Amino acid sequence: MQDYVTLHLTNIAKGREADAERHFEEVHVPAVRKLRGFKDVQRFTCSPHQLMPIIQPWTHATLYNFTLADPSIDLPAIAPLLADVREAGITAADDAERTYSYRMYHPWKYSTNYTPGPLSHLMFLLANFTPGHEAEYHKWYDDVHSVEVSESPGYVGMRRGRLCEVQVPPVRYCPGDQLILGGIQVDDAELKPTLQEFFDRAEGKSPSGVAWGPRSGTASIARTVHIFRSISGPHTA
Repeated sequence: MQDYVTLHLTNIAKGREADAERHFEEVHVPAVRKLRGFKDVQRFTCSPHQLMPIIQPWTHATLYNFTLADPSIDLPAIAPLLADVREAGITAADDAERTYSYRMYHPWKYSTNYTPGPLSHLMFLLANFTPGHEAEYHKWYDDVHSVEVSESPGYVGMRRGRLCEVQVPPVRYCPGDQLILGGIQVDDAELKPTLQEFFDRAEGKSPSGVAWGPRSGTASIARTVHIFRSISGPHTA
C-alpha cells in the first residue's frame, strides 16, 4: 500500500460560493468517503498573503489523501465526483481547473511547533529538482530544508511527493514534478508576520538572528508557491 495525495485546484463560478460549500459538505464528502482507500479531505481558499509576487490562478484548493494498492484502478474514481461539480455550474468555466495526483514519499514530518489538530493554512509548492541531481535534492530537503521550514514560527511540518504516473482525467500539464506541502497553524491575523519571518530567515535578515543556509542548487527555480487558508475539514474516512 502507498500513500497518494490528489490536489484539486479550481475557481468557483461567480455567486456560487454558498452552493460550492453546501455541495462539498452535503454531497461531495459523503461520496468521497465511499471511495476505496480514502483517508481524509480538507478544503482551502486562497489567502491574500503570499510568498511569491505572482497572480494566484486558483481561488480554491481541495486536498485528498488516499492509501492505495493500485492507483491506476482507484485514483480515477474521483473524476466523476469532480465532474458533478463542474456540470452543476459551480466550477468556473475559465479553464483554470487542475487536478494533480502525487505519490507521497513519507507521512507528515512535524516539528515541535505542531499542536495536534487540523492545519489552519497550507503552503504548497509545485516544484522540480535540477536534472541529474535528484538524490542530492532529496537529501537537502530531508536533512536541511524541511527542518528549517518546519521550525520557523507558525510552520509545523512538511510532506513531499512525486507526480504520479496515473492522473485524474481530464489530464492537464503539470508544471511541478515534485509536490511540497508545508503545514501552518496560526490565526489569520498572524499569517502575514509568519510569512514575513519565513522570508526573513531565508534572506538572512530575521530579527531573531536565525538564518537559513544557502538554497541548494539541486532545487530548480522552476517552481510556484501558494498559500491557502482552511475553510472546511479535515473530513476523515
